[in-house]
Amino acid sequence: MTDSQASTSTSAAPVGTNPVAAAPAGVRTAADVVTPEVVAQLTRGVAGSGRTANHTPFTGEKLADLPESTPEDVASAFERARAAQPAWAATPVRARAAVLLRFHDLVLSRQAEVLDLIQLETGKARLHAHEEVQAVAVAARHYGRKAGSYLKPKRHTGVVPTLTKVTELRQPRGVIGQIAPWNYPFELSVGDALPAFVSGNAVVMKPDTETALTALWARDLLIEAGLPAEVFQVVLGEGPVVGPEVVKHADYVSFTGSTRTGREVAQGAAARLVGVSLELGGKNAMLVLKDADVEKAAAGAVRACFSSAGQLCISIERLYVHESIADDFVARFAARTKAMRLGNSLAYGADMGSLVGERQLETVTRHVAEAVEKGAKLVAGGIARPDIGPLFYEPTILDGVEAPMAVCGEETFGPVVSIYRFTDEDEVVDLANATPYGLNSSVWTKDSRRGHRVAARLRTGTVNINEGYAPAYGSVQSPMGGMKDSGLGRRHGSEGILKYTEAQTVAQQRLIPLAPSFGMDDEKYAAFMSVSLKAMKAFRLR
Repeated sequence: MTDSQASTSTSAAPVGTNPVAAAPAGVRTAADVVTPEVVAQLTRGVAGSGRTANHTPFTGEKLADLPESTPEDVASAFERARAAQPAWAATPVRARAAVLLRFHDLVLSRQAEVLDLIQLETGKARLHAHEEVQAVAVAARHYGRKAGSYLKPKRHTGVVPTLTKVTELRQPRGVIGQIAPWNYPFELSVGDALPAFVSGNAVVMKPDTETALTALWARDLLIEAGLPAEVFQVVLGEGPVVGPEVVKHADYVSFTGSTRTGREVAQGAAARLVGVSLELGGKNAMLVLKDADVEKAAAGAVRACFSSAGQLCISIERLYVHESIADDFVARFAARTKAMRLGNSLAYGADMGSLVGERQLETVTRHVAEAVEKGAKLVAGGIARPDIGPLFYEPTILDGVEAPMAVCGEETFGPVVSIYRFTDEDEVVDLANATPYGLNSSVWTKDSRRGHRVAARLRTGTVNINEGYAPAYGSVQSPMGGMKDSGLGRRHGSEGILKYTEAQTVAQQRLIPLAPSFGMDDEKYAAFMSVSLKAMKAFRLR
């Protein structure tokens, strides 16, 4: 907390700004949740010979002292995971999947515990924390039910039908190195690890230190559900120190974070010829077409732009509205935004919580101040709220944003959205695609066919029609990920689990070899094979 924030932390909220959600009587505090006993339980088995700590964005106060991993600790964690992995891989898929299904039930029955931790470590509102619980439960159910189908041996037609028997096997890669971010510490840690575990891998995870307790709680619960403890290792420490060590030892790397760091991770993995999946940044666009339901679009924009205080890779930061409805839309959107309740209690009732750290607050403040200085109009928000907590910032709408304002092209990753007006469908598609990013987008229209037609022209990994991000992300049978600078690979669906495996083709030749036989010389064998190939095409074999 800066001196200026400290001096105003108890001041009254400025007139006309977002209201504060009242904390219910008897609400739990950080001291109630993060007890010495809880910290001792969660940090058991963590590879760390040093000490570090994490803090809550709500107040800036320390939450817990934690182990800090050295490069030697990371190497030891991989050694333990690698030693445990073969026995886990030899466990039948059905038994591995049963762990995920038990974990699903435990998460839902004990969700209050993890909701408290998510809120304390990220500062987000409880409803937004519950999105993580939903996402993890859905992923656990899906891969718990479908892993056997995804991983089972598959028969393929051989080079000579009936004589060549071909089977595709899926072998686990070994030990997955996972680097998880701070913004969704439950979903983007264990949510991504579940398909790795059920496909027979071990995982060495490096969560962000500031949100480590949530990831450690997930590990503790998975062990309770039946996962061997040594199969899931956690290392903690500064990203520039520990992150490269994870990449150095992993058989495959899963990373979620910034595009800049993602490039470094990809380079480190490429140098070792190991695979990598990356979900990176976004500058996501929402298109409100002229036939959209304005009221529903305005309500949807609040969810799309301000969930988790905008600290969501698939959050909307650019909002394109057809000029014929723009004034009506902006008025309704602004009214809803100004009515959002900000809060810092471990209870439902707040519509938005805090930013997670000083860096995020600095970026948000800089983007808004520069835009206003260069002529943009503040429609809502635009101020910090130290009266609630040191990192609170009001949900903000900017109008009249244009290049070269930083907020126009840079990812803000905070509760800030810019309004742009358009007149032509082709124009707005071009504008939405005019970014190096390609993660998520949103289209609002009453015409389903039109919505799908526009969606197919958007260069983003996911597109949501008449919602901001939740339908595509939550549909876990379908792949989710980014195009362009927004990443490589996909989570969810078949791609989300098969990426953690190596494809192995086993081909058995029967009766006759693929070589001259039955007295044929080379020339006769070549002629025979040529006739056979023509026949296979005629019989429409693939």
